Amino acid sequence: MWRWAAGAVLALVLAGLALALLVSPPGLLSLADAALGGGSGTSRPGSAIAFGTHGQTLDVWRPAGAGPGRRPVLIFWYGGGWVKGDRAAYAFAARAFAKAGFVVVAPDYRKVPGVRFPAFLQDGAEAVRWTRDHVAEFGGDPSRIALAGHSAGAYTVAMLALDRRWLVAEGVDPGIVKAGVGLSGPYDFAPFTSKRAIDAMQGVADPAMTQPLHFARADAPPLLLVTSSRDTVVRPKNAINLAARLKALGAPVELRNYPGLSHEEVAMALSVPFRGKAPVLADSVAFLDRKLP
Repeated sequence: MWRWAAGAVLALVLAGLALALLVSPPGLLSLADAALGGGSGTSRPGSAIAFGTHGQTLDVWRPAGAGPGRRPVLIFWYGGGWVKGDRAAYAFAARAFAKAGFVVVAPDYRKVPGVRFPAFLQDGAEAVRWTRDHVAEFGGDPSRIALAGHSAGAYTVAMLALDRRWLVAEGVDPGIVKAGVGLSGPYDFAPFTSKRAIDAMQGVADPAMTQPLHFARADAPPLLLVTSSRDTVVRPKNAINLAARLKALGAPVELRNYPGLSHEEVAMALSVPFRGKAPVLADSVAFLDRKLP
């Protein structure tokens, strides 16, 4: 019996190691989140839906058993330094916001080195266009669309909210964005020093045109900019500087700086296993509820 038990434990360990090799850390977190009830109260009525012009796909999440009436909409972009990530691995984030009452659109986008700036922003704008045209089919209200994202995803949020040209190019009124939540995003990072920024922005003639800070405007949609004191990947000055510029212009902006959290932990705090680290989800939902009545 002991031999059998030891064999079973070894099999479980080996299975866990195999899973860890096959699944990214965010993907493992999504599995843990689901195991701890993160998926309860939510449903995914749309999976791998094609959108845009480059083979992109997206998922749609919403509260389970959603009744009549249209719900506020949140488009969520994951991070990964413009080089990695996928929507399935960040299901924990989509489920968290769906459980809070939103219809959540989770799009994929093209990555470096296959593309450079501005391809990921163009993909983001195409996701907004799809959401405008189709989210009502899933119970969402196209007149109440907000954007959210982490890291490189937060960069997309800020650029689509502040630089009108990307949505206009897709035939979308920039005013469709009613609010935005940027979690640990790069907004003021020129001149480029990190390899990921250098690779992603390669070939840009004027670096200022890649910077959300450059496009700060008084009539920007309300933004919640989140950072954390231990973020050494995208340093707090990005959110602090953009918030200060927007505030000086009279734009509606809120800043949250969570003490003790790393770059990754801000996103992890959206999940059930790590929600106790900081009220990232609660603060984000409260902000969105105020801006999307």
